Amino acid sequence: MPRPAVRPWLESPVVSATSVESDAASASASEPVPAAARPVPPPPRWPRWLDGLALAVVVAAGLVLRFVAKSPLWLDEALSVNIARLPLGDIPEALRHDGHPPLYYLLLHGWMEVFGEGDVAVRAFSGVFGVALLPFMWIAGGRLGGRRAAVAAVALVSLSPYVIRYSTETRMYAMAMVLAVGAWLVADDALERPNPVRLLGLGLLTGALLLTHYWAMWLFGAAGLALLWRLLRTARAGRAVERRNTLAVLAALVGGSLLFLPWVPSLVYQSNRTGTPWALPVRPTQVVTNSLADLGGGPEPEAVLLGMVLFVLLLLAVFGRPVADDRIELDLTTRPEARRPAVIIALTLAVAVAMGYATASTFATRYLAVLVPFVLALAALGASRFSGRLAFRLVLAGVLTLGFIGGVRNVVTERTQAGQLAEAIEARASGDDLVVTCPDQLGPALDRALSDDIELVTYPRFDSPKRVDWVDYQDRTDAVAPSDFGDELLSRSAGRQIWVVSADGYRTHLLSCERLLDRVEQERPWGRVIREEGPFFERASVARFPAQPPPRD
Repeated sequence: MPRPAVRPWLESPVVSATSVESDAASASASEPVPAAARPVPPPPRWPRWLDGLALAVVVAAGLVLRFVAKSPLWLDEALSVNIARLPLGDIPEALRHDGHPPLYYLLLHGWMEVFGEGDVAVRAFSGVFGVALLPFMWIAGGRLGGRRAAVAAVALVSLSPYVIRYSTETRMYAMAMVLAVGAWLVADDALERPNPVRLLGLGLLTGALLLTHYWAMWLFGAAGLALLWRLLRTARAGRAVERRNTLAVLAALVGGSLLFLPWVPSLVYQSNRTGTPWALPVRPTQVVTNSLADLGGGPEPEAVLLGMVLFVLLLLAVFGRPVADDRIELDLTTRPEARRPAVIIALTLAVAVAMGYATASTFATRYLAVLVPFVLALAALGASRFSGRLAFRLVLAGVLTLGFIGGVRNVVTERTQAGQLAEAIEARASGDDLVVTCPDQLGPALDRALSDDIELVTYPRFDSPKRVDWVDYQDRTDAVAPSDFGDELLSRSAGRQIWVVSADGYRTHLLSCERLLDRVEQERPWGRVIREEGPFFERASVARFPAQPPPRD
């Protein structure tokens, strides 16, 4: 008869199970067991469903914040709508005077045909792209660092103040983010297996992104340099399959760029005649610091802190290697899974800054849209370096709290003072008032907010306020003397009330608007400021000049 199976600790040649049990019973009856010797129960496990619920709440909050904004449209948004509402055949020519490629405007034109031109409607177009970004970022995060990085990527993008801002703005930046991450994922697939569908998709995404924003040129330039370096390395190492795959991806990028060729004459014209006259090229250090602040949501303390935290997470992604739940080791040779996106970020910024100086173009943090998916995916990978469950959750909770603060601030912040200015004018307007904005860059936003019954013109050429012509902008502005414009304004306004909406700090106008006000005040010294400049991104003051002095008491 076989022996019954027994536990190893019972298999002793000198001690039976019965004696062990009786000894243990008598010991427990006669002597207390020290606390240190008592078995420690395992810590309670965090229910997995709570993680899913928390992620669902974060995503839901992000979705809501993508479609809510209190502010009226500011300059750039109003310009987008005014260009997109033109007949399709007129949009390319209008953009030659504006400075952007056409794809976003053509799509926005179709959107407005269906949903209208209200503030909520036109901003919802970007909100849709902000939502579409989420599943792409799940895939990107998962490829870099598995499920934990995928969760972090979706959470970070959901409550990213940067993504929320441009998901609630009638501009091309949310669309550019989706196209950029889509091109990244398809290129990554094609490097492993370059089938015709992937290569065609990569070519179409390349052309679409180039036709959406010009910073795509720097992104694909950086990608091309990285691919050429990979091609050289694989050729030297004799890795024929990798070499063929790299060549195929490089060919897809070049082929997709051909879709941009019909627009090149307009690009050349814009480069020579428009540019960015409103600001100067910026130093590389300023690019980095401004970018970190705006990734966090702006100049507010919480936003700056969030930008710093994201930068630390990005560094952990590139150099960090978890060795225990409470330790992360730095690998100065960099981590292989983070190298590709990190190289793309660094190369793109280097190329963009160099080209900015070469072409006397400035940098604005909104141009980073083509890189933000790479940055946030790396930040998610950095968060996943905290291998301890509690540490990972605490880090993510801290980042998301700061992000939520920035997202809510975006909802309640007025981007332009145009709404207040319009209210102040309409409260005191008569039937035939003339309103002038100085500079003309204040015109598009005020035009949307102001009643159609009030005539609105712009300095320095009495042009329509609906668009700004950036062609030879500085030369044409300098060619008009503020006093001459003031004389013409007074002549046109004989017997009419004049309103001057003006703002300082515009590089293109220096003291022009102040001198215009001085000229009007010489003829109508009884005028006064009705509304001062406020704490707005697009701020201005408004001065009222009645046709006749007020009666004395």
